[in-house]
Amino acid sequence: MYGFEALTFNIHGGYLEAIVRGHRSGLLTAADYNNLCQCETLDDIKMHLSATEYGPYLQNEPSPLHTTTIVEKCTLKLVDEYKHMLCQATEPLSTFLEYITYGHMIDNVVLIVTGTLHERDVQELLEKCHPLGMFDSIATLAVAQNMHELYRLVLVDTPLAPYFSECITSEDLDDMNIEIMRNTLYKAYLEDFYKFCQKPGGATAEIMSDLLAFEADRRAVNITINSIGTELTRDDRRKLYSNFGLLYPYGHEELAACEDIDQVRAVMEKYPPYQSIFAKLSYGESQMLDKAFYEEDVKRLCLAFEQQFHYGVFFAYMRLREQEIRNLMWISECVAQNQKSRVHDSVVFIF
Repeated sequence: MYGFEALTFNIHGGYLEAIVRGHRSGLLTAADYNNLCQCETLDDIKMHLSATEYGPYLQNEPSPLHTTTIVEKCTLKLVDEYKHMLCQATEPLSTFLEYITYGHMIDNVVLIVTGTLHERDVQELLEKCHPLGMFDSIATLAVAQNMHELYRLVLVDTPLAPYFSECITSEDLDDMNIEIMRNTLYKAYLEDFYKFCQKPGGATAEIMSDLLAFEADRRAVNITINSIGTELTRDDRRKLYSNFGLLYPYGHEELAACEDIDQVRAVMEKYPPYQSIFAKLSYGESQMLDKAFYEEDVKRLCLAFEQQFHYGVFFAYMRLREQEIRNLMWISECVAQNQKSRVHDSVVFIF
């Protein structure tokens, strides 16, 4: 019942909510980003980060530093915090925290399968996998030749198994099929997560519904733009959209029929929350769309912290920290490649 979670939430969730709000206060501020953007070398970035919560993770790294090292160590911090929270969590929060990692699992599965298709070394691929999406049998993904084998040999024992019901075909794996598999899995995952978030009710259901609906709509727009000019039919495209969100169902029908970026824009401008996103772009431009979506996402994630006694703060914190790591990777790459004029192009300020 809405509003009554305050009576019982702190029995099991109070300690972890306090922990995650403490972690949130350690996110980099606009002043930190301004200082980082002034750095001349990666060692300067390391020196600045030594005064933040990333300090202990980077302090023993020798020079010369590489961008991958900075990203790896910053991700390690996020993984350590996640594992600590998962160890302390009880049901249903522990299941909620596990759901947060399923997206990374899907990305890892797709990375390994695509890499194997292009005859890349499995060990090299495993090093590129996101640590939050690892599972025991991930290395054996390389043996699969088609979707059926992928499911039967490997994924039947993972949390992703229920999401594969729509993906199982005997077609050989190729780049197009793998991309369709990724989007079908994501659709099933987001719908399942959405249903799970309705069970606790109250503020958790309200806040997570909004965050997941935005994610579903963002994916629908990306699928549409990426499939323009491919052999994907209108019906195939429509099947990849999640069955919830602000665009469901009428917006999906219109997006499925779009044939260029300006038609997508015309559809999205009918929905007031998305007007401001597309207002930042000039006509025919889609390069800055990702950044505009990330900025809107960050605003919504920050708002999740304005209410108490709900699980949305855990999802919001993980997403904000991942955005911070993307920012650090972009800044580090710009500094390493001497492209400092472009450093502000993809940085999304969190506060």
